[in-house]
Amino acid sequence: MEGEVYQQSLLRVSDRGAWYAQKSGNIVGIRALASKSRKQRVVLLGAENEEALESTAILAEAYRLEGWWEEAEKLHLQVMDTRKTKFGEDHYKTLTSINNLALTFRNQGRWEEAEKLQAQVMETSKTKLGEDHPSTLTSINNLALTFWNQGRWEEAEKLQVQVIETSKTKLGEDHPDTLTSIANLASTF
Repeated sequence: MEGEVYQQSLLRVSDRGAWYAQKSGNIVGIRALASKSRKQRVVLLGAENEEALESTAILAEAYRLEGWWEEAEKLHLQVMDTRKTKFGEDHYKTLTSINNLALTFRNQGRWEEAEKLQAQVMETSKTKLGEDHPSTLTSINNLALTFWNQGRWEEAEKLQVQVIETSKTKLGEDHPDTLTSIANLASTF
């Protein structure tokens, strides 16, 4: 029992290290730490345990950031499918998983697949969380960026203006998220 508690503590340190590596841009560090943590959590807790899924999601993001699309997609699908089964289609963790898969598709230029998933996340977020919830605004912005990447400027602009107006009202004109939204619209122009 004592050894298991010690091992869990080490895994938490690995996860925190992976998080720090991600924030500092150390992609190789993310992959190494997340891979180790994932392997151990799957052995100790099972592949469907939420802590193991979190480690899997972090590893998938490392793969995505490195451009290892097939590996990222496989892991993102695994996390998404498990969370759909465990939590349902409209749970915030499931929506995060769907969004992560959509980002992987967008990075590959798989526009239709990315757009479909991002629209799903956006609509579910609007219904579940409300039109002005920060997570909903992020999902709207993600869809706008997919339009932007395709040169669909008018559609991107419409969504970005919506995000800016809501952000100004909800968060304030000088909030970092509002300013990021304004910068995104400037890029569209």
